[in-house]
Amino acid sequence: MMFELSAVKFKDILLIDYLTIEAQSITAVVGSSGGGKTTFLKLFNNMNSADQGDVFYKNRKINYYDPVKLRREVTMLPQNPVVFPGSLADNFSLIEKLTDHKLSSFTKYKKLLSKVDLNYKLDRAAADLSGGEKQRLALARVMLLDPEVLLLDEPSSALDSLTEQKIIEVVVNYVKNKAKTLLMVTHSTRLANDYADQIITIEDGKIKENK
Repeated sequence: MMFELSAVKFKDILLIDYLTIEAQSITAVVGSSGGGKTTFLKLFNNMNSADQGDVFYKNRKINYYDPVKLRREVTMLPQNPVVFPGSLADNFSLIEKLTDHKLSSFTKYKKLLSKVDLNYKLDRAAADLSGGEKQRLALARVMLLDPEVLLLDEPSSALDSLTEQKIIEVVVNYVKNKAKTLLMVTHSTRLANDYADQIITIEDGKIKENK
């Protein structure tokens, strides 16, 4: 078991009686806007710390972990990710420096860009990318860091349906091939049904359905 939540309350936003997430699984979190999905996702790397109850990660209370080390292992990609000034190459190298990650080769950076369907030269300015392209660049950075758990908040919200399908398939293949665990908030019930092992529906801060 990767995560376990028991009698968790966060402010007046979330009330989760009990939930488990298996290791090396794909979990989709769905529900109406404003229902608490993003707040829920942040419990899993302790960006939101429960006011009551317990969140366990690998059978240990999550607040016992060093927050920096935890978030390098359980990495979240927000819906509107930060893109650093400078080139695409700078965005890869800076994220590695900030996380004490060994610097990778330009060849690896290029492969990651290609994987997320960004066929640009590494010296291209990141500021020139569209919203959807910035989302994909941020996703490539997460894969570069190679965390054990990926928390993705609407990773395809700025993409057209064709690109969305392609990018989600890239993520799913990455997770399965490298035996990762994925929790993903998505607006698309189709994507959830197609790819998730577990689908959690959050409504008004509570789990309405878990299947």
